[in-house]
Amino acid sequence: MRSFILVSFVLGAFLPLSVLAETTQKSHGIAIHGEPGYPADFTHFNYVNPAAPKGGELRLASEGTFDSFNPYIIKGVAGPGFQPEALLTASADEAASEYGLIAESLEWPENRAWVTFTLRPEARWHDGKPITAEDVIFSLETISTKADPYVQNAFAIIKSVEKIGPRQVKFYSAEIGNREFPITAGSLPILAKHYWEGRDFAKSTLEPPLQSGPYRIKDFEAGRYVVQERVKDYWGKDLPVNKGQDNFDIIRTTYYQDDDVIKLAIKSGEIDYRNERSSSAWAQDYDVPAITKGWLKKESIPHKRPQGIQGFFLNTRREIFKDPKVREALGYVYDFEWSNKALSFGLLTRSTNFFGNSELASTGLPEGRELEILEQHRDRLPERLFIEPFTIPKTDGMGWPRDNFRKAFTLLEEAGWVVQDLKLVNAQTGEQMTFEMLLASKGMERTVLPFVNNLRQLGIDVRTRLVDQSQYYNRISDFDFDIVIIKLSASISPGTEQRGFWTSETADRKGSGNFAGINDPVIDDLVERVVNAKDREDLVASVRALDRALLWGFYVIPQFHTEDDRVLYWNKFSRPEVTPWRGTSTSYWWFDQEKAETLAANIARNRLSEENKGETETTVPETSNEPFFNPAIVDAFLAGLEKLGLPPEKTRRFFTFQLFTDPEAFFQKDNWRPYTLTATLLLLLLLVRRRRRNKVEEN
Repeated sequence: MRSFILVSFVLGAFLPLSVLAETTQKSHGIAIHGEPGYPADFTHFNYVNPAAPKGGELRLASEGTFDSFNPYIIKGVAGPGFQPEALLTASADEAASEYGLIAESLEWPENRAWVTFTLRPEARWHDGKPITAEDVIFSLETISTKADPYVQNAFAIIKSVEKIGPRQVKFYSAEIGNREFPITAGSLPILAKHYWEGRDFAKSTLEPPLQSGPYRIKDFEAGRYVVQERVKDYWGKDLPVNKGQDNFDIIRTTYYQDDDVIKLAIKSGEIDYRNERSSSAWAQDYDVPAITKGWLKKESIPHKRPQGIQGFFLNTRREIFKDPKVREALGYVYDFEWSNKALSFGLLTRSTNFFGNSELASTGLPEGRELEILEQHRDRLPERLFIEPFTIPKTDGMGWPRDNFRKAFTLLEEAGWVVQDLKLVNAQTGEQMTFEMLLASKGMERTVLPFVNNLRQLGIDVRTRLVDQSQYYNRISDFDFDIVIIKLSASISPGTEQRGFWTSETADRKGSGNFAGINDPVIDDLVERVVNAKDREDLVASVRALDRALLWGFYVIPQFHTEDDRVLYWNKFSRPEVTPWRGTSTSYWWFDQEKAETLAANIARNRLSEENKGETETTVPETSNEPFFNPAIVDAFLAGLEKLGLPPEKTRRFFTFQLFTDPEAFFQKDNWRPYTLTATLLLLLLLVRRRRRNKVEEN
């Protein structure tokens, strides 16, 4: 007994407590809550075709310009091509599970205070050098100090990283217990230390950076195009997480200054694929022969991903938007119902939440766990939040929302704004309410102008400012705007990224995603509850509470979303039968040689037919588009037929319809109608002549 006590004392004195108590888990993948869906021996994701052929070219389009290849810094407008790989990669059919990419395995304790990654020995940079633990350490140091604030904030949860073996790195969490930490560490973009050590990562660059992924930049011209080529000896091409993906040999992205030109490009075949975001364009801009003949496919592909929020973000750093009553009042003036009917053919769905189209959206009145969370802040939240379901203002869609205007005027008057000489002015200073909407494309103008006109009906001096994309990004990064349209995507498992959107810490940090400038301790606490949720049930309740608080803060006037991906593509590609809930992606598509040959043959055959038709038409004398009959003569002709017992309207449709609608086609030699009409006229003349002769004989 004494020996046992002595041994226990020695172990307790000389071994760290963590060694005695800590249990760890080692795996090929990890989930924020629960277990990853794919087992260790999985061969490919369920939504890909593992036998998809490699080859072919995919031509894409992008609006605007680019002057850099580094998307992780504030400076410059980044073009496509630089996509660093990470230690882990996500699946598209799970809420929050990731699997080893550069890392072959990971290990972590129950409290997720740290995570250790073991790197794959075959992982290589494009120059052939191995990806090392030193590269991982260098990447964290660089991203933490030189990336833009939004990116820095995303990885702020990582306290430090160290090398613990030839191919092993260990990350330490700044927030012990945060279940998202291993995934955050695993998503760190890995940079090549030997490449970046002699370069300034914080400066924009048009030198294609060294990377390790399935594509490299082959050719480019700043602001015009980027050509990426598939790396044939890519080290990770046979990994289960990559099987059936990245199938095109060439991906060419061409830049256009105007979205309307991109529409022409897809219709003419200059580009191969387009994701159409405009409902009006989807409804009326693609009635072209290429679609009717089946050459250009127009498909609506459903998805089930959370919609996030798209809307008018009000910059609460501006004095006029500090009062929530003003923000609420402006929401009454946005007539979505009329805009959807008149501009978008009723194809849009109104956004009503920050986490819409998912179980995370708040509905009705708060209850259960969500109510418990909100009750802790009851004295600092609007009383209406607890007794009134949040609803988005609606209209009758007739274009004159008089009742909404009345509610808006009431709220504005309570906030100290009154109408004088048809102007909305501050009751104390007499200054008119004035603000500007910042836009980056002409497509935005179409959506904004009806809203602007309604705001002017309130007596507000509203201006729109259309700027190029470079200036647009710079002004947003500096928070130099009054109102701007922003779309924020949502995750099915929100986490630390929410800090960058809503918290006081990022309100004045230039380059962050806190566009509305929210600085509210209640929102801060709710975000932290989301980040530190212990299980799925707790996460859902916390996100709903955050959603409800954001809605009642009136920081954003929600616009709309679609519940499908509307794509146009030339019929030379194929895609898997299964579409993951996150939606389709050209990463899973492949070039279909048989379809491409059929398409080319059909186009060539059609071109030859058009040429032959053109030659035939040149031998036919030109004819006027004007009908050769005076309408009065036609009416007299029909009246004569009526006397003979023939219905005039049926006769008109049968004989003369084409004459008036398409005279040139009417007189083509293969049309029988002119001959029938001539024979009818001759018959009519003979009948008239015979009738007159009979009358003469009777007299």
